[in-house]
Amino acid sequence: MGIKPYLKEKPFVYDLNWDEWQSWVKENGESAFRAGQIFDWLYIKRVFSFDEMSNLPKTLRDKLKDQFEFVTLSEITKYQSQDGTVKFLFELEDKNAIETVVMKHNYGNSICVTTQVGCRVGCTFCASTLGGLKRDLRPGEIVAQVVKAQKLLDETGERISSIVIMGIGEPFENYEATMNFLRVMIHPKGLNIGQRHITVSTSGIVPNIYKFADENLQVNLAISIHAPNDALRSKLMPVNRRFPFVDLIEACKYYIAKTGRRITFEYALMGEVNDQPEHAEELALVLKDMPLSHVNLIPVNFVAERDFKRTPRDDIFTFQRILEKGKINATIRREQGSDIAAACGQLRAKHMESSK
Repeated sequence: MGIKPYLKEKPFVYDLNWDEWQSWVKENGESAFRAGQIFDWLYIKRVFSFDEMSNLPKTLRDKLKDQFEFVTLSEITKYQSQDGTVKFLFELEDKNAIETVVMKHNYGNSICVTTQVGCRVGCTFCASTLGGLKRDLRPGEIVAQVVKAQKLLDETGERISSIVIMGIGEPFENYEATMNFLRVMIHPKGLNIGQRHITVSTSGIVPNIYKFADENLQVNLAISIHAPNDALRSKLMPVNRRFPFVDLIEACKYYIAKTGRRITFEYALMGEVNDQPEHAEELALVLKDMPLSHVNLIPVNFVAERDFKRTPRDDIFTFQRILEKGKINATIRREQGSDIAAACGQLRAKHMESSK
């Protein structure tokens, strides 16, 4: 499990999902329809204060003020890439910093959200792990990233159409907060993001892959795999020592059998480490019994504190061709925001260094 979230006397107003708001209004002697009004103010009108909730009685607004707080996300900096990608570095109330990225595609806007302050998984090629794990985010702090970004898009009449939970942290080590976040995002009276337009990425927290398979959701699952065998994966991803490769693959097979849904395997290509033809051939063998699998090849981003180099372009295509020859669907991720340090954790790492 992660480190406990920021503890406050009051919950954040975004912490509660629809069912919890229904319970809250009932417990506080209010009519059931008030839950819908509150949800409307939070996620349709997207106000940032209780005083703006003008169709609620003052007594109800006073109860909300007394029992809840809005999330404070203070913008430390914002970078905009030439390709339209926008990366935010936000400061939380306890002075920790998190990243949120909004990406523009030809099919709409997607947002990449963070679930923890830092990360303890320890992937050797990732900037998110620099400095370790500080704490889990509360559900409302994850939700607030989307609301804040959508509020900015409102100015140009655009909307967030998809979500990737691939920012800083391991979502399945902050499992309950991540699930509550999903319940808020997909609710038809809220932001109403289609489940199939949301992807959760995990480094392979095996028990919660089984748990997620049983949630009866249509949300997409991505697994950061990055190696075709146990020995190499343990070198690149220390989490593999807790949840060995063979156990991870069994959990993935269970997920596919239970849900009938595809799994995307994220594979970061690192020059002369995991990008050789024999690695591709071995990976194809591992995945051959999972027809609903898909491999997303990711040219590794340069991180100053890490020692990995990018795989040459021709070698990337060779890797892809070998997988496809083995009947494995494989695509190469289109890079976005490379000119603004949009890779996970890079901006926060720079901020941590400058704050010393």
